[in-house]
Amino acid sequence: MKPIKVGLLGVGTVGSGTFNVLRRNQGEIQRRAGRGIEITMVADLDVARAQALVGEGVQVVGDARAVIANPEIDIVIELIGGYGIAKALVLEAIAAGKHVVTANKALLAVHGTEIFAAAQAKGVVVGFEAAVAGGIPIIKALREGLTANSIQWVAGIINGTTNFILSEMRDKGLDFADVLKEAQRLGYAEADPTFDIEGVDAAHKVTLMSAIAFGIPVQFDKAYVEGITKLGAADIKYAEQLGYRIKLLGITKRTAQGIELRVHPSLVPTQRLIANVEGAMNAVMVQGDAVGTTLFYGKGAGSEPTASAVIADLVDITRLHTADPLNRVPHLAFQPGAMSNLAVLPMSEVVTSYYLRLRVADQAGVLAKLTGLLAQADISIDAVLQREADQVSQAGENQTDVIILTHDTREGTLSEVLAQMQALPTVMAPIVRIRKEELN
Repeated sequence: MKPIKVGLLGVGTVGSGTFNVLRRNQGEIQRRAGRGIEITMVADLDVARAQALVGEGVQVVGDARAVIANPEIDIVIELIGGYGIAKALVLEAIAAGKHVVTANKALLAVHGTEIFAAAQAKGVVVGFEAAVAGGIPIIKALREGLTANSIQWVAGIINGTTNFILSEMRDKGLDFADVLKEAQRLGYAEADPTFDIEGVDAAHKVTLMSAIAFGIPVQFDKAYVEGITKLGAADIKYAEQLGYRIKLLGITKRTAQGIELRVHPSLVPTQRLIANVEGAMNAVMVQGDAVGTTLFYGKGAGSEPTASAVIADLVDITRLHTADPLNRVPHLAFQPGAMSNLAVLPMSEVVTSYYLRLRVADQAGVLAKLTGLLAQADISIDAVLQREADQVSQAGENQTDVIILTHDTREGTLSEVLAQMQALPTVMAPIVRIRKEELN
């Protein structure tokens, strides 16, 4: 059979990795796909640099639309990123009857419903394994490998930048701002790291996993998103003393009330494997009713790990290229006409347990007042610890850190109690609230 011809939009880190891995492993990939897969046309704004990367045998152009317009191109790989021109190009490629492979989690998390509907109507495939957790094949696992299961929850470390920062904070006892500078110097964090450190990147990814796990539309706007910028070295130290590690988790969970969809720092018991995922690595836990708990671990970013996922999609599409569209695996695992209308819960309705740290005046009766407020709201306490604080107030008063671990309670109820606590004259600093996830 003639080789499948591929057009590549963007020859950056992932684009160059995709070209190199496809060329290096061409023989093995062809044996698996049943026919050759060739990148024959590339679009990049820097034509000279791109030509130097791919060599003379590949046509390089500065206009991505020229790739889409080429009738010989069967599959378009979009590696430009962002919401703007990338969305227009993906929709134009679909309209032209071309399959699309993308690593663009932001695009799919925000506009996925429209893009998948357009692909369904045109009878083409949108492959996006590389959009979540880099080289870890979590999309295929959720969509196909675990298809017999009713998925209960998914929880993942799905942003390597924040995991590197948290690992360094724990190892070196440093505050967030100091470690961020080091992460930028080493290339683990971008010059503008906002999407990473504020949890937006992880929220894009967990939004896609939630849609596949539960058969709901892609709903990034319903996700609760909280980053790691307010975490202090003290909380990481106290968590360790209590037998926990703090990780930024993307969590989606099925409950009787609806679907939870949230990203935030979480205390995870140290004995959980995911708590011991360090540096820039990624890991995703999936709980299914039949299989139990599974863990997927690996490199969540980088040139060749992400290229591995891009090429896996190319192989899948090549195998299915001549198949009846109705017999293909649906984009979001469930048949388009069988999607669920389960609501995504607001964060105030989420039920979980909490770590609270309060910097208080070291006076008699303070602890009794705090625990009394929790008792009035019917919030039960798992543990209370008192630790000597590292400073005194401006008035010279001694201060102490009170750490309270709660049992499960509704987030909205806890927020009301924390507002009452914060108003107490003996509470000397903003209260720190971190959610606990036992993941069992």
